[in-house]
Amino acid sequence: MSNMIQDATPVRSHSLPSAGLSARRLPRWAPAGVAAVSLALGIGIGVAAGLDSRIQWGLIAAALFVVISYTATTVVENRRQAKDRLATSVVWVCFVLAVVPLLSLIWTTVSRGIKVLDAYFLTHSMAGVPGFEAGGGVYHALVGTLQQVGLATLVSAPIGLLTAVYLVEYGKGALAKAVTFFVDVMTGIPSIVAGLFILSIMLIAGLAPSGLMGALALAILMIPVVVRSTEEMLKLVPNELREAALALGVPKWRVILKVVIPTAIGGITTGVMLAIARIAGETAPIMLLVFGSQLINTNPFEGAQSSLPFYIWEQYKVGSEASYDRAWAAALVLIAFVMILNLVARGIARWKAPKTGR
Repeated sequence: MSNMIQDATPVRSHSLPSAGLSARRLPRWAPAGVAAVSLALGIGIGVAAGLDSRIQWGLIAAALFVVISYTATTVVENRRQAKDRLATSVVWVCFVLAVVPLLSLIWTTVSRGIKVLDAYFLTHSMAGVPGFEAGGGVYHALVGTLQQVGLATLVSAPIGLLTAVYLVEYGKGALAKAVTFFVDVMTGIPSIVAGLFILSIMLIAGLAPSGLMGALALAILMIPVVVRSTEEMLKLVPNELREAALALGVPKWRVILKVVIPTAIGGITTGVMLAIARIAGETAPIMLLVFGSQLINTNPFEGAQSSLPFYIWEQYKVGSEASYDRAWAAALVLIAFVMILNLVARGIARWKAPKTGR
């Protein structure tokens, strides 16, 4: 016992100096201060080097931020903390590099789109308005987007839901593996391929362009997203719920209908909303299958229609100042549409989330 005490004593005394060294820390404001210094140095170096791009200034500042953070932490603290600070600095730099373009895009869209975005713009079409002149609105494109996305949802949501139910509850063997493989393949197909597929069917059957044809192409793009999101939500349902219902003698189809799907309905709805947001900005299938129109067409089963993405491309192609303003305003409407869908999805997910008591 005495030997063990003697052996333990040097270890305890040796640990005291390292504890004293590790007590040295950079102040809490150090990252903000380093960021300010790096930004100032990046701008100074960029100006001195004759670099006109602010992007280059930002990249120089980001590199300086990482280097200065690592060096200062190594000097003041220790190498182990410096490595941790290095990883943290790289994460922050990557976050800023991802957020800055997004904020720039939102700022540009809002600042340029707000010029003509008003009640008149939302309630009038381009009928009788030359593209190079001011005036007109986006109402016909908004109606087309709502109808085409709505029809695509009516087609893809049931198919995606039933496919996911099959894969989770019944899928076994080669057929389930084949379905999973093709769903994965469909997730990555370009939108133009879906448009060409429906276009070939139109040419064979002798069908005319309409909003329905565009909706079918959008449904092809939407189905794999619905399948994947619904499949993951169904997998999260505890097996105990299924086993308890089956133990009571309830048929399996009724267990799925009354227990499994209601339990996962919040996540399923969120996945459908996100799939809608994914197809709302597609342009290529609409160009091939719907053709676009300057008039209001509330019948998606007959005649050409417009949509918000097609309207943006159409106005930007004109090349006048008035058409550019309309294109940016339509882009702002489309962003607001997608944002509303995402907010609704988050609201449904929170509303349907299981409540835990204290």
